[in-house]
Amino acid sequence: MARIHLIAPSGYCLNQDAAWRGVRRLEEAGLTVNNQQVITRRMQRFAGRDDERLGDLQALSALSENDVIVMPVRGGYGMTRLLDTFDPAPLIARQKENPLLICGHSDFTALQMRLLARGNTITFSGPMLAGNFGAPEMNDFTWRHFWQALTEPEFTLAWRSDGAPCAVAGTVWGGNLAMLVSITGTPWMPQIDGGILVVEDINEHPFRVERMLLQLHAARILARQKALILGSFTAAASNDYDDGYSLESVAALLRERLNIPVLTGLAFGHEQETVTLPLGAHGELRHDGERAQLRLSGHPVLSSVPPCAGL
Repeated sequence: MARIHLIAPSGYCLNQDAAWRGVRRLEEAGLTVNNQQVITRRMQRFAGRDDERLGDLQALSALSENDVIVMPVRGGYGMTRLLDTFDPAPLIARQKENPLLICGHSDFTALQMRLLARGNTITFSGPMLAGNFGAPEMNDFTWRHFWQALTEPEFTLAWRSDGAPCAVAGTVWGGNLAMLVSITGTPWMPQIDGGILVVEDINEHPFRVERMLLQLHAARILARQKALILGSFTAAASNDYDDGYSLESVAALLRERLNIPVLTGLAFGHEQETVTLPLGAHGELRHDGERAQLRLSGHPVLSSVPPCAGL
């Protein structure tokens, strides 16, 4: 039976009610939730001292159970403080033998990219305890897509998107845009050629989204990909000063400057409604000009489908 193992490598969970609501929701669904003590741990803005949060990560390689889903309590900031001292080798070795299903997003992207860069280790960009499972109401779309990704060796996402028709295949990778930009030029950034890059963010004005994407372009990262998919950009509203400049303007500029397809509209990111993506898996992307399909395969899955999955 699948079980949840909590970690808290980033920010302190200020909304404690949401975290404990997430625990109750998962337990009521029939899942065991381990390591709950990390929820209340705090040091300044962080979920504990650096050595405590680093210990959460290093201890993962020693987990002996099967069908373990590793889930951060929340994101925020704190992961990059740990990457210099984090030794990924034991966890990478464990993942080759009996993989944990490691799922999270936001600040967690930095660790996910570190594991992908060092060991081609596949993790899942998807919901976390407080913000998603601890929401006042669990989003059915998010719940269903979470379990789909963790139980089906091959699955397909479909959504409406603008952009030119295309048919490409490659490694699916990415996550939070700000975190990707923050590790560009470091050993933690994967060197992916011919990939399908998927990005999202929260609380970033459209011009900041554009600036970060242009930085990835200047770093010759975007040109090496086969496609770019823009997910959710929560709270990225334009204002009067923008005079019509918007996220759509950003996408239009990218299509002018890049020689790869730029797709939009995927429900992926900090919204309550989000898909779960296996980062490092193989993706086959098709777009007919109106609808996009992304077929994913090659990722680890649970040995059986939990009854709570509802699939």
